[in-house]
This record gives sequence, structure tokens and C-alpha cells, in this order.
Amino acid sequence: MYTLQIEHGVKDFGMWLGAYGADPLGRADSGVLAERIYRPVDDGHYVVLDLDFASRAEAADFLDRLRSKVWSLPAVSPALASGPKTRIVEQVDGAGGA
Repeated sequence: MYTLQIEHGVKDFGMWLGAYGADPLGRADSGVLAERIYRPVDDGHYVVLDLDFASRAEAADFLDRLRSKVWSLPAVSPALASGPKTRIVEQVDGAGGA
């Protein structure tokens, strides 16, 4: 399992949530298996997302499409307040250590 982690500032959470809900890239059709949205308890203008994919390639492709078709177009990402910080991580279970 691979997770695309995204975090960025938002101008208005409600506006951001509406844009996210519009789903311009079709998350399910793009291979997103599960998604989680977080907000820091002390910062209502910041969002953290985890999007799960079966393959690294799917996660990387989705990230490339976010950069070129969403984040680069203010009309599609009207609530974005800062440049997204991203990373793709691989789930590792039972890596030892307590």
C-alpha cells in the first residue's frame, strides 16, 4: 500500500472542502482506495490528506495530475493558500522495534 500525503494552507476550509468534493480528477477512477482528511486542532487554515493507492505508480501519476491540472489553476483550487507539501510513503508493517 502506498499513501500520497499532502498538506497545505487553505484560505477557507469550507471553500476548500467544496473544491475537494468536486473531485476534478476522479479519485476513485484514479486508483484512490481510501482517503483521510485532517486539520490541526490549532490551525483551521491548514489541511493534511492521506490518499491510499495500491501502487506507487498510481500515487505518482495522481500527484503529477494534481500539480498540472489542479494546483496550477486557481479556478480549480480557489482555496489553496500555500504551495502543497507532498510525499509518497509505503506502508511497512511489523518493521520490528518497540
